[in-house]
Amino acid sequence: MTKNIPALKAINDLNRHIQPLQSELNAAVSRVIASGWFVLGSEVKAFEQEFASYCGVQHCVTLANGTDALELALRSLNISKNSKVLTVANAGMYSTAAILATRATPVYADIDAGSLLIDVADATRLITSQHIDTIIVTHLYGLLADVQQLVQLANSKNIPVIEDCAQAHGAMFNEKKAGSFGDIACFSFYPTKNLGALGDGGAVVTHRDDLAQRVRQLRQYGWESKYCATLAGGRNSRLDEMQAAILRIMLPLLDGWNARRREIATQYSKGISHEKIVTPTVHGEEYVAHLYVIKTTDRDSLKRHLSEAGIPSDIHYPIPDYRQPAYAHLFPEVSEPVTEQQCTQVLTLPCFPEMTDAEVDMVINCINTWK
Repeated sequence: MTKNIPALKAINDLNRHIQPLQSELNAAVSRVIASGWFVLGSEVKAFEQEFASYCGVQHCVTLANGTDALELALRSLNISKNSKVLTVANAGMYSTAAILATRATPVYADIDAGSLLIDVADATRLITSQHIDTIIVTHLYGLLADVQQLVQLANSKNIPVIEDCAQAHGAMFNEKKAGSFGDIACFSFYPTKNLGALGDGGAVVTHRDDLAQRVRQLRQYGWESKYCATLAGGRNSRLDEMQAAILRIMLPLLDGWNARRREIATQYSKGISHEKIVTPTVHGEEYVAHLYVIKTTDRDSLKRHLSEAGIPSDIHYPIPDYRQPAYAHLFPEVSEPVTEQQCTQVLTLPCFPEMTDAEVDMVINCINTWK
């Protein structure tokens, strides 16, 4: 441990993230309690308007969590049994879980070995060789996938596109924000996200009036009016007023937090020089450094080395979705070589806006002295 630098507690220290906002958060919670209205009230309505404006879309519909957002987005597009949904298998089961919940079939594209995002050439092969009902484009680790090219491809085949933006709040390409490229997009507000609540939360955003209306119904049992369900597949999936009030405090700070995350990522990529480690390419505004993920063929050794120095790390993600023990029997013939290789090599380093330059240097020095 470097002298006078305390041990890092986690790859994302939420105590340090929240502490400067404590008085504002307390006031927001008190305001909601005093209102006596806790579900689908003025705070939710205001946040939905503010987040839609931030993303550059017409509609935001808040939900209980990001996985519900993916599932209800699929249901809004009438995805169901016998549908096929193109996705990737290196993103922690999130999209796969949502697809399976609709009784649809995941079709897995391999990933690009450099970006770790969906391989456009493989996606093109799959879309042109079989019937695909929709595509989930996952923006992973804070980096936008090649979403414009994928949307153009999908449009040529009349296939709707869902963006999974759970790790890309605020990422931009050509002055367009994550969530504004496809037909509908999904966000998570889990506490560790770039824009995180103090509990679970999620949302869909869209330009399309019809999809927004369908998701509004689906988040409340499929009701068209109270107690009258006219749309199948609904459930109780509502963001509460307290989390909405908290997110309204966080949202104006998001761009500043993202800028600091990019600075940390740049510092890592410039400083890490170990011959056994591949660092990610640090991008511009299309990268918001949700996670800083390196690659090494000797991951377990490096992870132990960091742990012995008091430095936390994590693996995002170790098992391809189609190899998960509960679901492997559904995909006996699926094998994506790049996905499988990268799942054995990726390692996530600490990266959060409150992290100091000295702490980043401590991690860099520890990595560069690994033997």
